[in-house]
Amino acid sequence: MVAPRKAAYAEESAEVEVLLANMEKLKGLTKKIQGSLNRLEMSGKNVKDAIGPIYGNTQRLQTINSNVDRIIEAIDRIQEPLDQRNREERIIRAGPRKVGMAEFIASLDRTTDALRGLRHSNLRSNQQAISELNTLLRIGTKQLEDVFREILSEDARPVEPLHYITKQLPFPALPQESASQLKIINTHVSASVAQISQGDFRETPTARTYAEIRGDYITTTLRNLAAASMSTARKTTADAIYRRGTNGIGTYAQGMEGLYVTEHENVRTVFAQDEWSRVFNATCQSSLNEFSKTLRELNTFIQHNLMTDCFLAYEIIEIVSTLSLRLEGRTGELKRPIADSLKLIRETAMTSLVKLLEDTRTRVQSLVALPMDGSPVPATTEVMTRLQTMTSYLPSLSSILASLGDGGWSTASASASSTSIPTIKSFDVGADGRKLFAHYASDTLNTLLQNIDAKSRMIHKTRPLQGVFIANNVAVINRMIRNSDLQPLLAGWTGKVDEYQKKSTDMYMDAWQETSKYLLDVQYTNRGARPPSGTTGSVDSAALIKSLGSKDKDAIKEKFRNFNASFEDLVAKHKSYRMEKEVKAQLTRDVQAFMEPLYSRFWDRYHEIDKGKGKYVKYSKDQFVATLAGLA
Repeated sequence: MVAPRKAAYAEESAEVEVLLANMEKLKGLTKKIQGSLNRLEMSGKNVKDAIGPIYGNTQRLQTINSNVDRIIEAIDRIQEPLDQRNREERIIRAGPRKVGMAEFIASLDRTTDALRGLRHSNLRSNQQAISELNTLLRIGTKQLEDVFREILSEDARPVEPLHYITKQLPFPALPQESASQLKIINTHVSASVAQISQGDFRETPTARTYAEIRGDYITTTLRNLAAASMSTARKTTADAIYRRGTNGIGTYAQGMEGLYVTEHENVRTVFAQDEWSRVFNATCQSSLNEFSKTLRELNTFIQHNLMTDCFLAYEIIEIVSTLSLRLEGRTGELKRPIADSLKLIRETAMTSLVKLLEDTRTRVQSLVALPMDGSPVPATTEVMTRLQTMTSYLPSLSSILASLGDGGWSTASASASSTSIPTIKSFDVGADGRKLFAHYASDTLNTLLQNIDAKSRMIHKTRPLQGVFIANNVAVINRMIRNSDLQPLLAGWTGKVDEYQKKSTDMYMDAWQETSKYLLDVQYTNRGARPPSGTTGSVDSAALIKSLGSKDKDAIKEKFRNFNASFEDLVAKHKSYRMEKEVKAQLTRDVQAFMEPLYSRFWDRYHEIDKGKGKYVKYSKDQFVATLAGLA
């Protein structure tokens, strides 16, 4: 047991010794490695000290080289605008006719882009280039403007408007090819002008040129229509009332509408949307000024002939207001300037309604004599003709009367605004418009009849003549109402007519009332037996006459004698009157209804007074009835 244990200890001891020996070797190796590291570090330091200056010099050289490259690039950039200017200048100064429109516009676009780029850079050295490019761009833009003007001028020869109006043809638009060229030119000119002025501009040169050339084309085309509007206003008969449609203003308005609608399409084709309104209004301005001038001249003419030509004012208002509404619907423009051109004529039209009412009164009051046969005065026909004529202008009159207000025509001046812009509603002749006109017409007729009545009382000495005179004038009024568009409008005025008819009949019948008194007798019921009366056919005239005393017989004879004289005088006067057909028929019926029963009764009772000799009883019942029938 002891021997094996000693052998194990000896083996372990040998291993320890080997381990210790290896450790010693490791220490020696570690010392060698440490020495090698120290030598390597020393060598690296020496290398760093030697290479450091060389590396620094290399970095500086790289920086210098980079700076030189940048300087060269900057020089190139500075030189580039000058080089580009030289290239574009040769093209632009040559002009579009030599180099072609496409190449010219391309060069202009490059110049515009170059100028835009230079403005964004802040290099002082670019200021000279900017100035030179600006000058070059102005030259190029001016050349494009000249081409724009030439293209426009080719299609700006005036046309004959009546050819297109009468055949209902659209006015000629710009040819498609020309419009396309104009659009391209305008686009590039707008861009160039924006760059030159840096956005500080209101209107491009091409827009001004367009408005000038096309505006002159429209004005010249319409000039003959403007002249025709004035020439057709001239009167051949001083007191002739204007007849609708005889003035050329309607054709003038048609020409304006056709030209403006076509021009609006041209503008939409050539210009950008934000320019449409401005360019279109500028283009139409010259012709609108001419139109306003024509309306002013027509207004002066109307004022000088107000009583006969106020109807022309009503027609102009209707035509021009409709024109403004139609143009607004088709172009969205021109409503205000066209409405403003009507201002003076609207004022004249409103004044005319007041003056016409005053003239109705003055026409009758100024009469120094009246027809002694009871004939109606011409003033009645003239006033009614006016009212009949007015019914042709209800749309415009409705608008004017609404501006005056119900009854406003009775004032000395029109205080309502005359500059209001017309609307579709203002030309809608509905119940209100008809009602206003009916009120105006009623006031006119009342004024006429009141003054006719007053003048007749002043001049005519007898009531029958006054009655015939008033009845005749009322008949003329009635007839002219029935035979015109006044009838539905004045349906509510019949009450006044009935009043004047009854009044005239009463005045005429006054004389017959006096004559009828001779046909009345007195019967005394307290003097014996009452004379037989009974029915007409049962009266015994001979017995009745026999029962009378001589004094009563003489009284009956005198009644017949006086009646005959008065009756014949009334018949003669009746026939001397100049009566309208319906007046004569009506008054004859009134006389027959009143006189026949009275004379029949009197004749039945007393015709035997002269025993059929006809000395006192000149008319049998049949003769009397025939005489009365002859009054018609």
